[in-house]
Amino acid sequence: MALFGKKKKDEQKKPEALTSAVSATKKTTNSSVLSSLSHVILKPRITEKATMHSASGIYAFDVANVSNKREVLQAVRELYKVTPIKVRVVTIPSKIKRSARTGKSGIRGGGKKAYVYLKKGDTITLH
Repeated sequence: MALFGKKKKDEQKKPEALTSAVSATKKTTNSSVLSSLSHVILKPRITEKATMHSASGIYAFDVANVSNKREVLQAVRELYKVTPIKVRVVTIPSKIKRSARTGKSGIRGGGKKAYVYLKKGDTITLH
């Protein structure tokens, strides 16, 4: 019962095989980049505050919980064909809400939202 057997040096993987596999995975087309970034922005956040800020070039989006600023910036650049100046990401905390009918408590999920700042004159058409 040899769980931790010694391998001979010639049986170990060669570094050339590893580098070729990594370089093959890095080669992507424009359509695959677009499909990989489409999961980052879930939907535009249309609220009174967001509508007020959109006049000054600041747009709000609901984004995936695992996304970061760079992914949001790339997704806006690809999906809306504008280049953001700055992106700010805010984590929305989950909240405990009580049902008025049953009296039981439940959790309303939080999430993430991103504020995208554009140059003066750039706009995003939200529909």
